[in-house]
Amino acid sequence: MAPKYAPSLRSRLAPFLLFLQIGFIAVYYFYVEVENNGNGIIFKNFYPVFQDLNVIVFLGFGFLSTFLVRYGFSGSGFNLLIAVIAIQWALILNGFESWYYRGKIWIDLRSLVVAEICTASVLISIGAVQGKTNPVHLTIMALMEVFGFILNEWLLQTLLPVRHLNCILVLHIFGAFFGLVLTWILYRKESQQGFEKEKFDCKTGLFSMLGTLFLWMFWPSFNSILMERNFPERRLGAVCSTYLALAVSAVGSFAVSTLSSPKGKINPTHFQSCILAGGVAVGVSMPVIRYPWEAMTIGLAAAAVSTVGFRYLKKQMLFAFGCHDTCRVLSIHGLPGLLGWLIHLLLQIQQSDDRTIAIRFAVFHICVLLITIAVSLTMGIITGVLLKWDIWRPPQDKKCFDDQTFWKFEHLAIRK
Repeated sequence: MAPKYAPSLRSRLAPFLLFLQIGFIAVYYFYVEVENNGNGIIFKNFYPVFQDLNVIVFLGFGFLSTFLVRYGFSGSGFNLLIAVIAIQWALILNGFESWYYRGKIWIDLRSLVVAEICTASVLISIGAVQGKTNPVHLTIMALMEVFGFILNEWLLQTLLPVRHLNCILVLHIFGAFFGLVLTWILYRKESQQGFEKEKFDCKTGLFSMLGTLFLWMFWPSFNSILMERNFPERRLGAVCSTYLALAVSAVGSFAVSTLSSPKGKINPTHFQSCILAGGVAVGVSMPVIRYPWEAMTIGLAAAAVSTVGFRYLKKQMLFAFGCHDTCRVLSIHGLPGLLGWLIHLLLQIQQSDDRTIAIRFAVFHICVLLITIAVSLTMGIITGVLLKWDIWRPPQDKKCFDDQTFWKFEHLAIRK
């Protein structure tokens, strides 16, 4: 007979978080300093975009995770916990080269932005295992995935002459496949019958829709934020292209959701999740988009692929591979990311006048994808093996997707 109460995390979570945070403080004390270049214009121009990214990471992803009936506090609360840990860890790893050559890790607004973008990959992956893990699992997952994401970036820049922008924009593909292989390894038998508390509710759906709106509004900043260093003259084009793609994907998700319903009704989960597909696909293919109609076409195609995948793919993945994808990250981020990669390849070949150069770019572009997926799957497998250990006290099947497993609610306390 299964125990009535979920295992306590007092002896696991608190010591682990305190040890980790004290370790971060020690590293920052000895090796990290703020780089003040004395240029107020850069700060004035860059800080608003930095704030936009904060909204995406903490409000957008945070509220987006509240759609489950009894997992709202955990969805938003754990999002905050994992984000702040991952950002601190990413600053250290991204500054390793600076430490090697200059003896210190120098941080500024740009390094904070890159760290938050690395964190976005983690938040994407968490959607695949949401509700089936505890905070210790998620913290270990964040540490491993940030390391893997930065390792992938280093490999791409070392083995291939890949620009920093292209390394960052594969985060959707990296995060989706990392989460998928992780949820495959952490498979639970209860997934086949369906978890009792894995339900969508109208009230929690409104909060989740608020997160979607935050993401939808600030996604142009997310796609254009690194253009200042790589292509400063194309930053406005990135904003316009992303906005148009998001607008068209919203229309497309309405249409495809209605067509896929036997009664011709709009599914709210389709709409609130798939309207972001255009922004994902355009973000991956951003360097080669020249005209607004290209971005709009990509947005429509991404919405169709994402909505159809959202409608049919979760059950097929579960039955065929034993992969329970809670938030359908494959449909929301994985498929649009792959679509954007394919469009990037096709447009670059079309714009090339020399066939030899086009063939070289195709080989180069395919290698980028293969290396990214290989690193993502490898790190996901290693992380999954670590998280399978019972010492982390995973929640029982009946305690999954339940805030009361981890949070104390005074109004539910038993009065004696």
